[in-house]
Amino acid sequence: MPNIKPISDLRNYNEVLKYCENGESVFLTKNGHGKYVILDMAEYERQQAVLKLLSKLNEAEEVIKTGEEWQTVDDLKKNLGV
Repeated sequence: MPNIKPISDLRNYNEVLKYCENGESVFLTKNGHGKYVILDMAEYERQQAVLKLLSKLNEAEEVIKTGEEWQTVDDLKKNLGV
C-alpha cells in the first residue's frame, strides 16, 4: 500500500523517512494533490540503472530494425582480437 502523506508532515521528517528506510516510497501531497516522491537512495539508483538499461535495449532494437552497424563474423573477430 502506498505511503501518502501531506507535505506538512515533513515538519517531523524523521517519522516520514522511516517509511523510506523500509524500501518504500513516500508520496507527498500539496493541497490534496500528488506533488513529490521521497525514495531511498539505493532504490533511486536501482531505478536509474533500469531506465538506462531499457534505453540501451531500445537503441539496440532500433539498430536491429534498420540493419545498421551489422558486422560480419570476420570483422567481429578482428575487432575482438580473436
